[in-house]
Amino acid sequence: MKFSRAFLFASAVAGELLTQDKAEADIKTDELQRVLWNLNKIARDNGGTRAFGTPGYKASVDFILERVQTRFAKQLDTFVQPFNWTYDETLKISVTGPAGENVFVISPQYNPSTPLPGGITASLINTPVNDETGSMCLPEQWEGIDATGKLALIKRGTCAVSDKLKLAKAHGALGVILYNQAPGTDYATPTLGAENIGLLIPVGIIPLEVGTAWIARLAAGEDVKVNLLVDAVSEQRESWNIISETKEGDPNKVVMVGAHLDSVQEGPGINDDGSGTAAILEIAGSIKKYRGFPHKIRFGWWGAEENGLVGSYYYTEHLTPAEADKIKYYFNYDMIASPFPKYEISSYENSGVGPSLLEEYIESKGKTVEYAEFDGRSDYAGFVDLGIPVAGLFTGDGAPWDPCYHQACDDIDNINWEGFTINAKAAARALARVANDLSGVPPRLTTTPNLRGRAKMTQNFKQWEKRSEGASHTHMCSHGSKLNVF
Repeated sequence: MKFSRAFLFASAVAGELLTQDKAEADIKTDELQRVLWNLNKIARDNGGTRAFGTPGYKASVDFILERVQTRFAKQLDTFVQPFNWTYDETLKISVTGPAGENVFVISPQYNPSTPLPGGITASLINTPVNDETGSMCLPEQWEGIDATGKLALIKRGTCAVSDKLKLAKAHGALGVILYNQAPGTDYATPTLGAENIGLLIPVGIIPLEVGTAWIARLAAGEDVKVNLLVDAVSEQRESWNIISETKEGDPNKVVMVGAHLDSVQEGPGINDDGSGTAAILEIAGSIKKYRGFPHKIRFGWWGAEENGLVGSYYYTEHLTPAEADKIKYYFNYDMIASPFPKYEISSYENSGVGPSLLEEYIESKGKTVEYAEFDGRSDYAGFVDLGIPVAGLFTGDGAPWDPCYHQACDDIDNINWEGFTINAKAAARALARVANDLSGVPPRLTTTPNLRGRAKMTQNFKQWEKRSEGASHTHMCSHGSKLNVF
């Protein structure tokens, strides 16, 4: 019987053992570019976004599934994990100044609506600035301030915007005009969090220069009246995690790697987090070629990360203790291609060998590594709460690392290809090492603090679910045509 050269080559590759060098060599810049080009096109074809609850996210899910569920089906088992969450969109926002001028304004996610159609017209009340603890972040900063019936003018920064809004509401404000802490109009869009639905007052975020000018007029004794209009939708929509794992390996010893698949509504999310999405997709394409690794490898593409880490929390919250015990390590890759990158490795007390594996390769390429502790801002959070050993890579958000963070310009041109390739190769090497050898991997923490962490995680998720169930679309009749996105 005769076999073609192609068949013999394919058979040889299929029998090869996974090594760090092979995994590294399989990661190629042009293939990473191809994945990001596709994600960028998906966003371009779907209103400029791949956010949860939009057709762009559904198309992103389909793109990943075409690879892992179709092309990689012989080597990977894949399932889609559905969940519901509160979709939020600001349909219209405007701030009109005292002379009737339109002011540049952005709306945070989960911004509550003003009365419609006219919005809120009220006098501004200025508030003290404190750049150390944050302006109007603490109850004592509001002592003596009566904002009843007014729009509170507050400086952005330091604490969560939702904290400022809760305190403003408690002191009678009808809404908040939040002026940015830095000049210009290139500033990121924050989220108020689905957990705060029903607890906040409307807000518009305006430039520092406008806020400063209004402060001067207030100081001169002028009654500065402003109109704030917010027309927003909040409703339940379905989303999905994609979980794909190798048929190879011990199901009781799982090494996991994850990235979030969604973008913010304001842009295509090609660095945040198309970069992590593409890296682990290419790593999956490499891993499927090899055999013999003793530990099962599991890939996770998370939904609704930008809405509060919802998909990854849903996944971890639904793991039994026995299932959590099987996950021996988790690597998280969120924003690993920033145009002016730092090379930051995230870790915590139970990270074990993972950070050093990433550091070793990155430093071998002449890059300086920084370390930071996990701060709860990405999909590692649920795994850390469960005491699972975790490490992650991050190249920086906002200035100076990524000036397009959470903006429409986070597109295919917002990528540092050298840094992206280095990080993706580092991720491939680290995964190959742990898939073959768990030395240096600590056991899962199951001490009292982490049990409390898991209980808190479960409680938070149930609270968010309860709040999201109570959310409703303010104007179902007038905007109903916008809701059937799938």
